[in-house]
Amino acid sequence: MEPVYASGMAARLRSQWDRNEGLGQNHKAVKYLGQDYDYLKAQCLQSRTLFEDNLFPCATSSLGFNELGPRSSKTQGVRWMRPTEICSRPQFIVDGATRTDICQGALGDCWLLAAIASLTLNDNLLYRVVPQGQDFGGQYAGIFHFQFWQFGEWVDVVIDDRLPTKDKKLLFVHSAEGGEFWSALLEKAYAKLNGCYEALSGGSTSEGFEDFTGGVTEAYDLKKAPSDLHCIMGRAVERGSLLGCSIDITGNNDREAVTFKKLVKGHAYSVTGVDEVSYRGRMTKLVRIRNPWGEVEWTGAWSDNGREWEGVEPSVRSRLQKCGEDGEFWMSFSDFLLEYSRLEICNLTADALEATQQKKWSSAVYQGEWRSGSTAGGCRNFPATFWINPQFKVALQHPDSAGTSDCTFLVALMQKDRRKKRKEGQDMETIGFAIYEVPKEFVGTTGVHLKRDFFLTHGSTARSELFINLREVSSRFKLPPGEYIIVPSTFEPQKEGDFVLRVFSEKPANSEELDDEVSAKLPAETQLDESQIDAGFKSLFRQLAGADMEISATELQTILNRIMNKHKDLKTDGFGPESCRTMISLMDTDGSGKLGLTEFHVLWEKIKRYLTIFRQFDIDKSGTMSSYEMRMALEAAGFKLTNHLFQLIILRYTEADLSVDFDNFVNCLIRLETMFKTFKAFDTDSDGIIQLNFFQWISLTMFA
Repeated sequence: MEPVYASGMAARLRSQWDRNEGLGQNHKAVKYLGQDYDYLKAQCLQSRTLFEDNLFPCATSSLGFNELGPRSSKTQGVRWMRPTEICSRPQFIVDGATRTDICQGALGDCWLLAAIASLTLNDNLLYRVVPQGQDFGGQYAGIFHFQFWQFGEWVDVVIDDRLPTKDKKLLFVHSAEGGEFWSALLEKAYAKLNGCYEALSGGSTSEGFEDFTGGVTEAYDLKKAPSDLHCIMGRAVERGSLLGCSIDITGNNDREAVTFKKLVKGHAYSVTGVDEVSYRGRMTKLVRIRNPWGEVEWTGAWSDNGREWEGVEPSVRSRLQKCGEDGEFWMSFSDFLLEYSRLEICNLTADALEATQQKKWSSAVYQGEWRSGSTAGGCRNFPATFWINPQFKVALQHPDSAGTSDCTFLVALMQKDRRKKRKEGQDMETIGFAIYEVPKEFVGTTGVHLKRDFFLTHGSTARSELFINLREVSSRFKLPPGEYIIVPSTFEPQKEGDFVLRVFSEKPANSEELDDEVSAKLPAETQLDESQIDAGFKSLFRQLAGADMEISATELQTILNRIMNKHKDLKTDGFGPESCRTMISLMDTDGSGKLGLTEFHVLWEKIKRYLTIFRQFDIDKSGTMSSYEMRMALEAAGFKLTNHLFQLIILRYTEADLSVDFDNFVNCLIRLETMFKTFKAFDTDSDGIIQLNFFQWISLTMFA
């Protein structure tokens, strides 16, 4: 069957329908670049060839663009080799995935490796990223695949197993023994997803946490820890979250240096438990930590051989204490805050947790975009445009517990695909968000996009700690039950980008994107009888219409452009033949393709009304509409549109400087009115749905 190549808009709608059907969820991952692992592998086995991936070729373009670019000494002499060429008996995974499978190579992606190491602690999470059943055995075809969470959906990434080497040694990630390849292949798949290996240089462990789990990460500076951090950590462990902690390094000599009490600087640890014990008549908070190396352990208070355990009830001691060099140890919470520098908590979604997990976060994910001229409003420092940013509502209904009146929730704003754009010299935008309480008159309502006046007269209830050029900005909040609006934005207006907004709440909370409901409230048109039309207008019409007493598209173009020349305050390129034909098709009630006296009178009154609205909302008297003036003007003309529809209008009707001149303004309103009226004519039972066969569809779209 021949593939159907849809138009851009049709393809986008089709894609959204597929996602609504569940595509992108972990059980139904999106095939990255359209590559189907099972189909490609079957083809290779049938033809007895090893897979070669032409979408991520063995070339310097796959290595990098600067330090790993074609002119770099680091890429000289690199050979791409399959594991079967590197060693005699390659293995995919030996005796399970362990921390020693992940040794760093000549790439600054230790953040990624620390996240991969955390995966080895949880088979449930590991085998979601690294699908089982892959090896170098009888069904080997040089092809492997991995699954990653990317900006709200899971993607399945196919690779061949040709890996960059120097002197037959892997250039990047490798296992300590050298014969195990799952980690090197995983790194290659992640590099493909991000455009090249060099794009992985520099990052935070939280980024890897999220791409391997679909969770949302919050980071804490332990020198400024909130007073309830022990409680936050306890609830995170209850909900199956991944917790990582580390000690900052102050110089290169510090990297993996061991402190006096056997803690390693610049090294990623996991937090595996929190508890509280009675000790010497007082309750003492404890934290259990694991060193992925499995041997070097804390030797201070509450360590495996610490005397403090002698003062704890035997039943509590046997429940908590395990002796031995297993890398896991307890320490007091106060020592934890003193010794460690930072904590990262990756809160997992319900689908990432085991079925037995009792307590789970409620979560919601929204895809959004900032587009210059329509939805890229900048931060609150820009009040004229801030309101045009996308808006999202969250309804907090249930306090955390019986003893509290507040609701805990996390907000995480992530910008998409920025690593890929490094090749083009682009990097992260500066992003953040603000949270507002919904005004009483809008509580419980949907389909409302709040406008400029609201934000000019209301302060924010909460906001992201700062605007920053990171992939993700996240913050934890405690607010009383109620409805709140989240407004994500770039710092400056007109900065374009795609984003994902996620809301995690401890108790179920309803959330939705706030957008105007599409509607048209058009003033009633009174079609006057010829006898009711003013004599002066009739005289004008006779002069314009010529002998047939009807106005054609060409005549209408001449008339409108002659009138436009008299209005020097309006900027216009003039009305073109296409827009004049559209006007005639809207007003032509008798199907003649021309306008008679009464039809022309209705159009004339309409254009006069549009002119009044245009002048009213051209606030800066520039003779054109800016995007935010345009949105207000459309509403005054009776049209309420979603962000997406407004973006389409801006794309279609603006000039190069994103302004809308008068002829485009009229064309847009005429077009909108035509579409609304056409739909209403077909929607005979007023249920908001119409059904067309192909002939009706093509006739309608070619004519409209």
